[in-house]
Amino acid sequence: MRKIPGFTLSIAMGALAFQTGCVASVEEQEDFSAFEDVGEEEVVGEAEQEVVVVNALTSNALTSNALTSNALTSNALTSNALTSNALTSNSLTKAALKDAKARLLLQYITSCALEKGKHFDVKVDGQTYGFDGELGLAPKWGKANGKCDGECRSWVSGCVISRVDYLGQPLQISIRGKHPALSTSLFEWLTYRDREATYYGDIFAKPQQLFACLSPGKTQIPRVCGPSVNNCFLNVVGNCNQACNWLNPDGSYSKCEDNTGYCGGNRYEGSVTVFRE
Repeated sequence: MRKIPGFTLSIAMGALAFQTGCVASVEEQEDFSAFEDVGEEEVVGEAEQEVVVVNALTSNALTSNALTSNALTSNALTSNALTSNALTSNSLTKAALKDAKARLLLQYITSCALEKGKHFDVKVDGQTYGFDGELGLAPKWGKANGKCDGECRSWVSGCVISRVDYLGQPLQISIRGKHPALSTSLFEWLTYRDREATYYGDIFAKPQQLFACLSPGKTQIPRVCGPSVNNCFLNVVGNCNQACNWLNPDGSYSKCEDNTGYCGGNRYEGSVTVFRE
């Protein structure tokens, strides 16, 4: 992949993160000067993969569905491969997929977990439903005898949570994080520069662990939470500079905490940050 001189260095120097005591404190600088003299055609040529996805998952489908609302069914899903055979041969997951909200959630789980080009079909009550991979955050889950371990659960959960839309309306967003599958192209950098929030948790846990922290300067997340974070289905813990351990070169935050401001909070490897146009 062709590199633009100074890009890697300038971005790396623009990100500084450190941990103080038992709560992270991230001091941030952003430097876009490396992009100022780059023409649009050059930027497009630089991109190998853009992590720009469409979100239209509703919070109701995430929190109230037959696939993850029951602990046994959720465990059956993550303990087996994300394939047609595994889903339909297990009585719990097969029955759960009769729920339209469960199938919608599975579309987003599959999109986050499996890589682009991966596809499987599931037949439910004589109707065939197709599920496509897109980002590839947990590709091993889609292989024979695969399962979703803790790392898989964390990355898939952060990705799925980030794609909830309050109104259920399709909207393109840029998802970034410290995962090889989330490498950001220069075109994406230039197009999606409004950092919204960072999302993390475990959608397969009982009860579900659903968290977000706000990008510095932000006080609301209307795309995800609607009019106010106070009534959000997520637990919005505060500012990402205090909640997270690292600020990555692409502007995303890593290892964010579910209990910012206190010692002993859980940190989530699969924290993902959303940028908008």
